[in-house]
Parts: sequence; C-alpha cells; structure tokens
Amino acid sequence: MKRSSLSIIRFLVDSTLRLCIASTIFLPPLTHGESPPSAQQILASVRMIEARQQIDLQGQLRQNDVIVPFRLIQNGPLIRYSFTNPDEVLQLRLGQSSSRLDLITDTGTQKFAASKLEEKIRGTSVTYEDLAFKFLYWQTARVLGEENVRTRNCWKLQLRAPSRESQYSNVLLWIDKTGGALMRMEGYDWNAQLAKRFEVVSAQKIDNRWFLKQMRVEELQPGTNHVQSRTYLEIKK
Repeated sequence: MKRSSLSIIRFLVDSTLRLCIASTIFLPPLTHGESPPSAQQILASVRMIEARQQIDLQGQLRQNDVIVPFRLIQNGPLIRYSFTNPDEVLQLRLGQSSSRLDLITDTGTQKFAASKLEEKIRGTSVTYEDLAFKFLYWQTARVLGEENVRTRNCWKLQLRAPSRESQYSNVLLWIDKTGGALMRMEGYDWNAQLAKRFEVVSAQKIDNRWFLKQMRVEELQPGTNHVQSRTYLEIKK
C-alpha cells in the first residue's frame, strides 16, 4: 500500500477498525446505589475484550468508487491487516499500557513511523493513527454520562490526548455498556473542531458471535457540520 492519504481501517478503523458487538466479558451491571465505573475501568475492559479475539475475516474500505479489500486476522493481542495491489501488511500489537503498529516486510518487522500516522489509507478517510487505536490508552479520561446509540445503551467518555503527536486533541467515545463495543467515536482537532466521526451502522452474526458488518467514517470540514468525505468499513462473512 502506498503510504499516502488511512481511523476502525479504527476505527476503525476501524478502527480500528475487530469490533465485536457482543462479548461474554465486560463490566457487570450496576446495582441500585452503586457508583458508575471510572473511565479508566471502562477503557481497561474494552482493551481486555479486544485482546482476546480470535478472528479471520475479509473486509473492505469503500469510498465512492474506490474499494480497498483487506484481510483481518487476529490472534489475541496481535492483529494483522493484509492489503494487496500493492501488497502491504500491518500488524497491531495491543499491550497493557500501549499499542504498537508495525509494518511487516520481506526483511522483517519495523515500527511504523510516527510521522506517517496521520496519513490516509489509499485516499480514504481512515488514517494509520485511527487503525492503531492509541486513544484507548490515553490517561486523561472521564465519563460524561450515558446515551443510546442505535438502541444500544452506552457509556459516553471524553479522552484528552497526552501530546500534540496525535491529530486529535480529544476524542469522544460511546461504548456499549453490555458488550464493550465501540459504537461511535468523534475526533476533535487542536482547534476543538469536530474533524472525524465513526459510527457502527450494522452488525452480523458469524459462528454464533456478533461482529461489525458496516461502520461509517465521516471526515468533516473544520468548523462546520459539512461532510467532506465518507468511507465505509465493511466486514464480510
């Protein structure tokens, strides 16, 4: 893949990009009078869920007439994205205190350059930083409350970037209270303007487990609600 203009693939994105809509592990429901979990407790649970997945799926990034196929293989904390035409293999390692994005080549593994993280994946709205999910490790975070996203009851979190190395000054996350899935993300630039929005559109059942089917990634014109570009991250059975 040419390292020019990639957040769940972040978030996609993907983004990140491996977003399982239902899981057997997450925070237990609150009992009457019990205090809600802290933002760091919620984020730790999300990271734990993500690091336990075992999947091998085909997917694509789609923006207008541009379609970028990829293969997603995850073995616990190791997530590998494989692209073709031209070939490129990216490996994301989810650690306890940070994530690491590597480029896999014929000669070995090398850390993905920090200066390249804001570049977009083959002209889509998704950046390499979005793919790395580094915001899940930001220490300055707080719970803003609860909101519904597509009928799912979610924790709403605000996370602040530790430095200007990120394209985002802060991120808002909506995390499914039951399954721990990232249902929506909003990234704000260093002028506090909404720059990008990720949202789960639909899910699908594969081998009796719920997975992301389609996520919409919107890049917004700074200072407005005008959508400059729209990319869809789609997972196939």
